[in-house]
Amino acid sequence: MSSRRRSCPECRREIAVVAGRFARHDPPGTRESGDLVSCPGSRRTAQLGAVQPSLDGYAVPDFPGQLPLF
Repeated sequence: MSSRRRSCPECRREIAVVAGRFARHDPPGTRESGDLVSCPGSRRTAQLGAVQPSLDGYAVPDFPGQLPLF
């Protein structure tokens, strides 16, 4: 199962969103100096609704009130 993708607010690339944050990624374009540089939008908190509920795809259903213990 792949993660949902959203547009990074810094570089505008489509980046995976997991656990409410953009995945770490490089800025677009080539690196002239050869240094590893992350985009300033890496690991930034994503907008509401952009989150994958969990890594394994299992989401706890919403129930009104408290669930029975037994």
